[in-house]
Amino acid sequence: MAVKEGARRSIVKLETSGNLRSEMTESNNARAIFQTAYENRYIWDEHFPGYTAQLTLKQGEEVYTGQVQVKRDLSVEVTGIEGEQVRDSVYHQMRDIVTHRKSTAFEQAHGKNQFSLGATDNTGAVEILVQGDAMGSNYKVRGEEICQVSRVMGSMAFTINTKESFHTESGYISVGYNAVFRDSKTGELKGERDFQETYTQFGSYYLPTLQVIDSIDNNGSKTTTEFHFTGIELLEFRKGN
Repeated sequence: MAVKEGARRSIVKLETSGNLRSEMTESNNARAIFQTAYENRYIWDEHFPGYTAQLTLKQGEEVYTGQVQVKRDLSVEVTGIEGEQVRDSVYHQMRDIVTHRKSTAFEQAHGKNQFSLGATDNTGAVEILVQGDAMGSNYKVRGEEICQVSRVMGSMAFTINTKESFHTESGYISVGYNAVFRDSKTGELKGERDFQETYTQFGSYYLPTLQVIDSIDNNGSKTTTEFHFTGIELLEFRKGN
């Protein structure tokens, strides 16, 4: 029996509505999975006072010493290190540490993004595909941890894979991970970095005491850089920190 035009339109409408609900459910599931992992990261809270540390930087036969300070507003100061290039390198490394510990609400960081589920790999990690992110970020989540970040920044694409996490009572810290850099258009390998970090509790906060970075260029040549932080002291709650 032929289906009348009005009934046909109703069927199409129902199918479209069903598909839309399915897509919305998938998006909500992907968002919930990612938000749970995002909010499970260890961050420094609004009461973070800042801290100072003595730094010994080792790279091959070269050794540098100086001081670093992370202020309450999360600004960074590096002093006592001779050589502008080395000092700038330390500054940017400290900024990277601060970025990973900085508290940014999920809605502020990702509220405008759209999420969808990708494939699940043989480790149980599920892809979280993102639309609306200016840097073209995608992720993998295993359990309640973000275990992979993939981004494109102009001509460079990079993927960071977490291999080891340190669990605190307030969330996890990725302490063993590697970063792979490629040409975003050709996929050509540009280099790799392997990171191993140690965090120690000082008062109510976990702070880095060691960071070892193995930098491997596209020819396979490796350079190891060690950041040793000692004499760590939390700053007091006072104006100017």
